[in-house]
Amino acid sequence: MLTTLKTAYTDTRAADLAWALGREALPALAVLDLELSGATLQLRLLGASHQVLLEEEQGSCSETVACIPGSNTPLPLGVAKRIGPWEYEFAARVETLSEGSFAGRAQELLALVADHPNGLAGTFPGSPHAFTAMLAQRHEGQVQWRTWHAYPQEGQLVVTRTSVGVRMPATPQLHPCG
Repeated sequence: MLTTLKTAYTDTRAADLAWALGREALPALAVLDLELSGATLQLRLLGASHQVLLEEEQGSCSETVACIPGSNTPLPLGVAKRIGPWEYEFAARVETLSEGSFAGRAQELLALVADHPNGLAGTFPGSPHAFTAMLAQRHEGQVQWRTWHAYPQEGQLVVTRTSVGVRMPATPQLHPCG
């Protein structure tokens, strides 16, 4: 789903993004509700920010990547945490692109997400390359999502990848009898 966000483009620096787990639902500009094999997932666009709310019978989890006033948790390169029965993994990177490369990458990502049944993207008035996009799936028992936060004035694209799944118990190694 592709939408034009009805707001001014205010989160204008990739360096201002922060990461948080467990925050309450924040006011969203666009929302996509998904059912992924027993998991209820809500993708939420908060402007140039995102929030994902996950509910399963084992519990719930919320991830927020946004310009959070008063937050002292900058966007980490990687996080691995245990949340109840779940293993939570998050990774982020910042891509710096030339103006031409940025425009091409923006069009490619928006086309990918806009036509995907589990995708949500929002563009901002005034710049066709200012957007936030999200794509979710369930793969091998894990709920996964990727996000892209575009900052065309800086030529930067913040890319995140998250995976949440039940921790699998270690299986004993079987050794052949000799």
